[in-house]
Amino acid sequence: MTHILIVEDELRLRQDLSDFLELRGFEVTGAGTARDMRAALTDGPLPAVIILDVGLPDGNGFDLTKEIRQSHDCGIIMLTAFGDSADRVRGFDSGADIYLVKHSSLREVEAAIRSLLRRTGSLASATDRDKGRWILDTANWAMITPDGQALKLTATEFAFLHILCKRQGEVCPRDELVTALARPGGHFDNRHLDAIVSRLRRKLERTTNIPSAIKVVYGVGYTFTAHIAME
Repeated sequence: MTHILIVEDELRLRQDLSDFLELRGFEVTGAGTARDMRAALTDGPLPAVIILDVGLPDGNGFDLTKEIRQSHDCGIIMLTAFGDSADRVRGFDSGADIYLVKHSSLREVEAAIRSLLRRTGSLASATDRDKGRWILDTANWAMITPDGQALKLTATEFAFLHILCKRQGEVCPRDELVTALARPGGHFDNRHLDAIVSRLRRKLERTTNIPSAIKVVYGVGYTFTAHIAME
């Protein structure tokens, strides 16, 4: 699991980032001071990415970035309330890979992390580990097939697979699926559900050349018979 170190003195922001990134499949350690950061780097697992606040109570993020670069090979995302160009230039000069302001959304922070991991090649080991598994990519609305292909999904297809994925092999009743997939003001029934599943099964089978893991339990609903992970 990819490890992220969040160095942020604002407890609520640090906790929000930690909770969100853990839900997105990362292992996260939090630190509120430069001292805590140094302890985490010494005693804890080495992070693939450090999210670093510029204004810590016992350290300057620009100086800390230079310090980190002397002994650790990891990505650094600088998170700060300062958004002017001079500070961005200073951040990049100190060794930061990405510079984000604090009002960036949690999804933007996640996208920056994944972009940085792709650039540094830190996703390679995860990719090797996940070969042979079905993975629902919740960030990009895609299904990663056992042979590593990414199949783009429509909103309805993604919602359907997301429900099956959360149930992990259990049968999802038809009425639950119909209710979850229906759009406000629109008409959606069992016939529409069957049409969506039929189309999705064909897409998966054409991509993988293996039988679809989406199975119908007649009179009850649908299930995904293979193990499927979310990230």
